[in-house]
Amino acid sequence: MTGSLTQISRTEHLPARIAAQFARQIQEGDLKPGDKLPTENAMSKSFGVSRTVIREAIAQLRNEGMIETRQGVGAFVIDRPTRHIRLDDRRQMDPHGFRDLFQLRVPLEIEAAGLAATYHRAEHLRQLDEALQRMNVTDDGAGDGIVADLDFHRTIASATGNDYFVQFLGAVSDRILQTIVESRERIRLDEIVAIVNREHTELRDAIAARDPVRARAAMRAHMVGSAERIALRLEFYL
Repeated sequence: MTGSLTQISRTEHLPARIAAQFARQIQEGDLKPGDKLPTENAMSKSFGVSRTVIREAIAQLRNEGMIETRQGVGAFVIDRPTRHIRLDDRRQMDPHGFRDLFQLRVPLEIEAAGLAATYHRAEHLRQLDEALQRMNVTDDGAGDGIVADLDFHRTIASATGNDYFVQFLGAVSDRILQTIVESRERIRLDEIVAIVNREHTELRDAIAARDPVRARAAMRAHMVGSAERIALRLEFYL
């Protein structure tokens, strides 16, 4: 199966393009539920990219509900709901695209945070804590912090108990990933890790306290901060 993989142009957003290749194979039936994806090392060599890029692509596929990862075993294709959403948009993100993304993302994320505070289970708090720990890394493993950030938000979506939040936020996961990458390119790594850790910790604590009002406010503050870090000003009308 690895022979069907093709190297990716450096002008493209690499994780999104790799995820798209696997998504097509899944949608066309070349990869079926239960099939195991190649190892990170094998994919890195096949695509001619770093393992960090591969991890981001895998995180996107996981957020879109196409695969599951089993620690120490690998990534496997899973059965997906027939109503699953996947955007087919190959554009590079620009300021206009980032604005459009946040106009969709902000109300979804804020509502998801409030619902997660109400309906989360213990396993969701464990997943949030694990993602927070991974986001704190500033050494050679810092690339996994991007994946952990996506995982944190996917856990919040899952904690709502409403699969539509997982699907809709998963559908824009590659765009969300691009905002994280963009912000890390603008701000020194240790500074942005500290800022993002504070915002996510407040979110986690509000959800753990089962305080939907506080959780919604924390998510709104996080969305404002995320936008500002890519030079985007959000407008609220309420």
